[in-house]
Amino acid sequence: MAEPSAGTRPAPSRAMRWFYLSLALASLALGIVGIFLPVLPTVPFILLSAWAAARSSPRLLQWLENHPRFGPAISDWRRGGVVARKSKWLATVLMATSAVLMLAIVGPRWFILLAIAIMAGVLAWLWQRPESFPEPG
Repeated sequence: MAEPSAGTRPAPSRAMRWFYLSLALASLALGIVGIFLPVLPTVPFILLSAWAAARSSPRLLQWLENHPRFGPAISDWRRGGVVARKSKWLATVLMATSAVLMLAIVGPRWFILLAIAIMAGVLAWLWQRPESFPEPG
């Protein structure tokens, strides 16, 4: 998901800029909440926030890209869709924990099974992402 340079993309209208900024801030908030709640993924929301900030707020985008926790994930994703193995394992453990907790506490069952199926699909996709950049050669 490489970001095109500002010169190749027309400037969004004022209304679209506000929409993208709202999306960026809402996604950032969900990503931060996801740090503390295992059922809510962090990195996808941070990536969405960076994408929307690139279309609305250079200041927010710069903050995200330079953030010690969020910046490396954004950079790796943009440079080739790379997801670190540590992140994959963390996502797997947190989603498995979420599934067990939902099975133990939450109802109705059809909703739980749907959520677990979605998590399984996300994990299958995630584990197919590269973990490192190809060797130059």
